[in-house]
Amino acid sequence: MGHSHSHGHSHTGASGANRRLWPMVLGALIISSFFVVELVVALLVNSLALLADAGHMLTDVVALLMGLGALLLARHGAADGGKAGVKTFGWHRAEVMTAVVNAALLFGVAGYVLYEAIQRIGTDPDTPGLPLVIVAIIGLAANLVVMLLLRGDAQESIAVRGAYMEVLADAVGSVGVLIAGIVTLTTGWRYADLTVAVLVALWVVPRAGRLALDALRILVQQAPAHIDVAGLRDQLTALDVVDEVHDLHVWTLTTGMDVATVHVTSRADNATVLVAAQRVLDAHGLHHATIQVDTPEMRDQCHEELTW
Repeated sequence: MGHSHSHGHSHTGASGANRRLWPMVLGALIISSFFVVELVVALLVNSLALLADAGHMLTDVVALLMGLGALLLARHGAADGGKAGVKTFGWHRAEVMTAVVNAALLFGVAGYVLYEAIQRIGTDPDTPGLPLVIVAIIGLAANLVVMLLLRGDAQESIAVRGAYMEVLADAVGSVGVLIAGIVTLTTGWRYADLTVAVLVALWVVPRAGRLALDALRILVQQAPAHIDVAGLRDQLTALDVVDEVHDLHVWTLTTGMDVATVHVTSRADNATVLVAAQRVLDAHGLHHATIQVDTPEMRDQCHEELTW
């Protein structure tokens, strides 16, 4: 029986977590400072659009703090030793859990804004336009700075991506508040604030859903969307030294960390089989892969009752 692990180069893990920490820290400080300003102004002028944007700001703060926590945990990597309950994959899944919570917070804020908007229909809201314009400009500037800080790591970390998406939603919200303020100043239409609040909430919902689905795909250990599992199986089977491929499993630990296990049946030398199979897996980005080589006799003995 042959057994091997393929370990290619990866930019995730402790080194990646270290690199992402400072942008997250700076982003959290900027967003937290502006959240206080926006919340106070929203309450003073009774603006639902500002309140909605402040709610999104709050989810940004929570997202950034949770993302920081997830990255700090990921720095520890996998624990080793023989203790019961040892975390052989470390804390990398903390990033995925953070994304789920972020999506839930976005849904909650959007739901509250829509509810509050319905409650205000038929009233005669009086929200001054100038405070909306001033706060929106400051908020948009803050969001853009934080987006620039996070953009580089948003595709490599689902925790950073969750925070980035919330900041992006806030940037759109700030643009909406700015438009509402300008419309209120120039036309005197009192429902501009309410309309923008609803539009921002509706804009956020599908993006929160996409983030949640991405995270749930990882949590249920579904095969990564960018990997053709059937094609991978065919390529492994097509190897001259491989007779059969079975028990092929591919899943994602966290963003950028795809994992695979596979059993191959072969009569050839184990080392030759392992090298050939590793090349195929590496070509698919599966650098952390476990390959087991079985003889035809062992295949029948060890797996005749295995159904998954």
